[in-house]
Amino acid sequence: MPEALNDLKVFNDFERNPDLLARFDKVVRAYSAAAIFADVQYRTGVMDSGIKPAFRAKITGQAVTVQLSKGDLVDPLRALEMSQPNDVIVVDAGGDLNTSVCGGLMGGLAQNRGIRGMIVDGAGRDTDELEDINWPIWTRAITPRGTHTMFSGRKEELSINVPIACGGVVVNPGDFVVADLMGVVVIPLGIAEGVVKLAQEQADREEETRKWVAQGKTIEDLLNEFGRI
Repeated sequence: MPEALNDLKVFNDFERNPDLLARFDKVVRAYSAAAIFADVQYRTGVMDSGIKPAFRAKITGQAVTVQLSKGDLVDPLRALEMSQPNDVIVVDAGGDLNTSVCGGLMGGLAQNRGIRGMIVDGAGRDTDELEDINWPIWTRAITPRGTHTMFSGRKEELSINVPIACGGVVVNPGDFVVADLMGVVVIPLGIAEGVVKLAQEQADREEETRKWVAQGKTIEDLLNEFGRI
């Protein structure tokens, strides 16, 4: 078999950091979490704006990355088996807008394993079911057309936990992902501790600013107090 085809079957793992995840969870409870993380990373790590949530949702977690074979997409079921509770699955489906790689049944199975959600540079479906069970996906498109997996039985044309590109951003296994109504931001694992510290500081500052706004303060008042808006 050609080496290029063998390369499609790579299954790695990574070390989780639950203490650091707890700090991300705290920040993500704030308003505009994705914007906060984008700001403190100097607007880097932001996925293409075409990748949107199927319904109102907000998640964070470490990325289980999936590389699908472009033009021959399959359901990334193996990623469910390899994921752990609190992970977020991030899939490079080649930006395909016409073939869903995730739907309601997969969402239910993932939810049973404690997986928080899925980000797909491609399409999903069954959004009514996913919303009812509150298992969120972020995709470029929604379509009723599924993959061939259910008919062919082929389920291995993918790599898991390898570097991928999703929404124009490089995602490595274990990187942190923040996703909400506005979009998706990736925080590289190597800088995650410093970034989440800055994000918490900004979230706290913004909450204090909101209190001042609610009191009827002016722009000049805010600048004098916080030095920025």
